This record gives sequence, C-alpha cells and structure tokens, in this order.
Amino acid sequence: MIYAAMTGWLLVIIFTAWGVHRLWTGLIPPRVVNSALLPGTFVAQVGRVLGLLATGGTIDSTALVKDDGSAEPQAPADPRTRIPVLGPIIVALLPLVACGAAIYLVASWLGRETVLALGQNPVAEQLPVSLAAVFQLLRDGLSQAENLGRVVIQSDFGAWQTWMFVYLAICFTVRMAPLEGNLRGAIGATVLLGLLAALVGGLSPAGLEAVVSGWPILSFSVTALLLLLLISLAMRGLVGLVRLLMSGA
Repeated sequence: MIYAAMTGWLLVIIFTAWGVHRLWTGLIPPRVVNSALLPGTFVAQVGRVLGLLATGGTIDSTALVKDDGSAEPQAPADPRTRIPVLGPIIVALLPLVACGAAIYLVASWLGRETVLALGQNPVAEQLPVSLAAVFQLLRDGLSQAENLGRVVIQSDFGAWQTWMFVYLAICFTVRMAPLEGNLRGAIGATVLLGLLAALVGGLSPAGLEAVVSGWPILSFSVTALLLLLLISLAMRGLVGLVRLLMSGA
C-alpha cells in the first residue's frame, strides 16, 4: 500500500502546486510571481532538458522566461521524443524529480531541523479505504500544515539560512506544478513511477528502503504545499471581499 500512497501523494503535490500557482497569478501579476519562482523554474527546466536529451526530444524552444512579458517558462508543446509513449512521460517526470532532489539538498543544508520536526508526523503511508479514513486524512493534513506553520514561525528569522530555506522551499515545491502542456504527461509519469517503485520493491528490499528514506521529503513537500494552498485561499477570499466592499461603496 505504501507505493499506492506514494503515487497518491505525488498527484496531490502536482495538483496542489498547480492550484497554488494559479491562485498567485490571479492575485499578483504573473511576471512578478514567475520572476520570484525563478530558482524553481531553473531546476524544473534543467530536469526537462535532461529528459529531452535522454529521449531524443527537441529542445530548441525551451527557455526560462518567455518573450511575452509573463515570465512563464517556455517549453515545446510537442517534444517529439524518439521513445513512443514513455518518452513524454519521462520528460514530464524529470522536472518533478529534479525539484524533489533540490528540496532534499536544501533541506539537508539549511532546513534539517524543520524536516526533522515534521518527521514525527509524516503523511499517511496507506490510502484511506473508508469515509471515516478520508475525513481523518483531511484532519491530519490540517494538523500537519498547522505544525509546519508553527515550526516556521518559531524559526530564527535573524539568520539568513532560515530566509533562504523558506524561499527556496517555496520555489521548488510550487514549481512541482506541471510545465505548460505537461499535465497529462505528469499524471502518467506519476502513475508509472508508482508502478516501477512497486515492481522494484517486490523484487528487492532496496526499492522499499528508497521509498521509506524519501518519505520525509515527500511529507514535507505535501505539507508545505497544503499550507501554501490554505494561505493562498485565505488571501484570495480576503482580496475578493475587499473588492466586493469597495465596489459596493
């Protein structure tokens, strides 16, 4: 069940990151948002370029920033990989893997205490199989987001390491959202990754050990994105309320 749970949480990461980015660009000019997320964009684009090179795809229209003023990353809509079916999936998977690796490195360097604090309350390793379990999962998610918020607030913001960790963690988690034209590929890549992990785990204990060792980073990514989503929804509601009151006045 842990492999199914891993796949489910990766899908949560993809859609939550996509939702957070859409909310931000609805509140703030997209150019400002995408410029602020540039470190995450760079890592995601490096992962995509590696995927294109590995599958023989085209990279001529790939860029960190589009020329249209939105500062969105540019990626070819049709990478035309030489590997049927699996090619686009690999191209969509590597940006997610690259951002996850970046979170691991940043957490190891700047945020070990934060990740360890969350390690006592990781995301569930089993999918819910009843209505009660679903609601318990939602309650646990809110508790985990609250715990992360408390840990961040109690951090030493007088140290540059804290600011850098928070900033880079936001950049890398939000940029786990699929790049333009890659949503279906990202979903397929996530499902494929779960199947491969289950296959390797069934053949060798090393597969299960790899999933277990990566669970803290998975838990951190899910929790960080849930917290960002809650804050973003609250801000979106507040801004909408202010606009409504001002228009009524």
